[in-house]
This record gives sequence, C-alpha cells and structure tokens, in this order.
Amino acid sequence: MKKLSMRNRVFLEFAITLVVYIICSLLMRAGILTSYWQGVLMSMCINVILTVSLNMTAGFLGELALGHAGFMAVGAYASAFFSKSLRLLPVLEFPLAILVGGIVAMAFGLLVCLPTLRLRGDYLAIITLAFGEIVRNILINLKVLGGAGGYTAISRYANFTWAFVLAALTVFLSLSLIHSRHGRSIIAIREDEIAAESSGVNTRKYKIITFLFSAFFAGVGGALYAHYMGFLQPSIFTLDKSIEILVMVVLGGMGNIFGSVISAGVLTLLPEVLRSVSDYRMLVYAIVLILMMLIKNAPKVQLFLQRFKRSKEVHS
Repeated sequence: MKKLSMRNRVFLEFAITLVVYIICSLLMRAGILTSYWQGVLMSMCINVILTVSLNMTAGFLGELALGHAGFMAVGAYASAFFSKSLRLLPVLEFPLAILVGGIVAMAFGLLVCLPTLRLRGDYLAIITLAFGEIVRNILINLKVLGGAGGYTAISRYANFTWAFVLAALTVFLSLSLIHSRHGRSIIAIREDEIAAESSGVNTRKYKIITFLFSAFFAGVGGALYAHYMGFLQPSIFTLDKSIEILVMVVLGGMGNIFGSVISAGVLTLLPEVLRSVSDYRMLVYAIVLILMMLIKNAPKVQLFLQRFKRSKEVHS
C-alpha cells in the first residue's frame, strides 16, 4: 500500500509539473507572455536550481555556505569557455557545456570541502564566502575570460524548455537523494553529527556527497545563465548574489525542497511586479520579506505546517 501511494504521489507531482510546462508554453505561443516575462520565467527556473541545490547543504546537511555565487560563476565561465572553444553542433554543444559547467563547479567544490570538513557554522561560512570572493577577483583579472569588461559572444542556446527541464531534474534528484537511505544519513548529521558518527554513519563521505551535489547544480545554474544571457561579468557573482539565494532558502524553509521552489518563484517575481513603484520597490520588497518571515514563524502557521506534515506521513 505504501508503494502504491508513493507511486501515486510521484505521478501526481509529474502531472502537475507537465501541466505547468504546457500552460506556460501555450501562453508563450499565443503571445500572452511577452519576451520580457519569458525572461522572468527563465530567471525563476535558474533561481529554483540555485535555491534547491543550496538547500541541500544549508537545509538538509545543516552547513551554512556563503559561496554559492562562486560555484555559479565557475560553472558559467567554464561552460561558456567550452562552448566558445569547440563550436560543436548545437544539439551536442549545449548539453555538453551544461555538463562541463556542473563538473568543473563540482571539482572546485571538492577543493573547498576537503580542507573544511571539520569546520562548522561561522567558520565554514567564512571559508565559502572567501572562496566566492577569490573566484570573482580571479575572473576580474583573467583576460582570457574577458576580465572586468566581461566575457562576450556566448552562444544563446538556452530557452524555457531547457530551463524548466533542468529545474525539474534538480528538484527530482534532490527529492530522490533525501528520501533515500543516504538522505536519512545526511539529515542525521544535521540533527547530531556526533550521534550519527557513533551510529556508524560515515559523516565525512556524506558531507562530501552533499557538498558536491550542491556545487554541481550551482554550476548547472550558472551554465544555463551564461547561455541565456550570452554575456558574463564578474560583478554579477558577488556576495549579494549568494545572500539572495540564501534568503530564498530560508524563506522557503530550511530542509524544504518544495518551499524552496515556491520561494525562488515568488522572490524572483516580486521585484518585477514592483517595478511600477520603482522609487519604493526595495522598501516594499524588504517589508514583504519581513512579513513572510513573521507569518512563517507564527505559532498558528507552525501548527498548521506540523499537522500538514503529519497527514502526509500518514498517507504515505
């Protein structure tokens, strides 16, 4: 019975995802969604990838990381350089460029996580923050990648279909990992690392797996961004970008993948909706963020979320 209900839930989630994609595609073809709003949808998909991937480290593993923009930058520049250097057929070039972006970001993630595995909290946050700033400063001074002036003439292969599929794949793989035996080990480390290690959980291995998973999809998000914009500049990948992604994770709920999806969508859409009041846009944005935090932490809301979670566990 449990397997049947799980299959039904997976089927329902897949059906909802497919319906959302079809509706968006039809709206685009009908001209109802202009190119501007199509760009907003692309940004939403990219932010979903970045937010869900960071949630794996910050939410499920419980490690505060502030260098996500650095991994995004590495993936963006690596994929763009690969794409410009080889010039393969588009049907091969773009998927390979996305893969290269993710793999190179994952390699950098390994370089960062190996020496910092024993660090937690503020110390890890400082190391990852420093990594992001180091990457940005290297890119500013790396003439082969355009330096401070930016990296131009990148093939613009990315479209809504690619962005939506990659975002859906990120969510699916994240859910699959968390609901597996390995996911339970990752959550156990977050709850009590010493107890998890005493129970036989290889904490070092699972920290590396989670960190690399997060870095890989940050690189994928960066590669998608590079091939959508067609232009990269180091000033895009600042600490502010990492904080923006972290805010999306926190507002969506630490350790809540669907919450991250909703938060990424809302916080990407909100600044665009508020452009009509551009003089007060950032003020309204800040007020909305504060209200969302207050509502989210209200006792009645917490009680509702706990009951909803219990009902899901009973039905699954």
